[in-house]
Amino acid sequence: MDLVLKEEQFAKDTLERYSGCDVSAFQSNLLLTNFPRYVDYFATSRNVKVIEGSMFKVAHCPEEDVSILDFKIGSPAAALVVDLCSFLPIKSSLLLGMCGGLRRRYVVGEYLVPVASIRGEGTSDFYFPQEVPALANFLMQKAVTEVLEKEKTVYHIGITYTTNMRFWEFNEEFKTKLKITKAQAIEMECATLFAASYKRKYTLGALLLISDLPLNENGIKTKKKSEFVYGSYMAGHVELGVKILKHSREMQMLHVKGAYHRNIF
Repeated sequence: MDLVLKEEQFAKDTLERYSGCDVSAFQSNLLLTNFPRYVDYFATSRNVKVIEGSMFKVAHCPEEDVSILDFKIGSPAAALVVDLCSFLPIKSSLLLGMCGGLRRRYVVGEYLVPVASIRGEGTSDFYFPQEVPALANFLMQKAVTEVLEKEKTVYHIGITYTTNMRFWEFNEEFKTKLKITKAQAIEMECATLFAASYKRKYTLGALLLISDLPLNENGIKTKKKSEFVYGSYMAGHVELGVKILKHSREMQMLHVKGAYHRNIF
């Protein structure tokens, strides 16, 4: 018991140091993102302040019972944020990430709802052996699709490939391997988030914005294209995330299957 208490206190102390705020400020619904601009938008649109610690950037909206946290990029950061936040009384959590679409028919600005992720990043090996799949939480992904259907939003369902190699677009050997997997998208965090949240019994899903089509001719995301994506789709992505969190809580209250027992009301 002492070891559990020590781990919990260490996690909360670390979260306070990295986020720059007391853990009591975190609301029971949490948006996770890799993009500081998402936090800025959330704070401005809700008239709340942005807080920055030594690693994370956060904003809290008590009125909506939602917090948002930018944990930066990559699987080690993804593992860390789940390990730390799993000690808080958070009921539902959603990643608002971006991905490279790996199908020619995909269009930038559409969404990808990942049901699972290929563990190509390595960090998830600290949670489970390789044969254990990295699956998104069922209740959260059901909430995602139900909200997208209600909002008449174009989306795709599939499997992502999670890699730790960001600069892969000109690596032909890697691209060949990627095509063989038949993954629908590529990104850098989902497999870690899914594995860590399963280990920690932390209810987490993901809604990925297709921000580029890296296997298509001229489909790589440039600086100019990135600015276009932010300007065109960021606000809608964040607002969908808030709606999904609220819907997931309603589902939990109705005891819809899929949430972990600690999230049942």
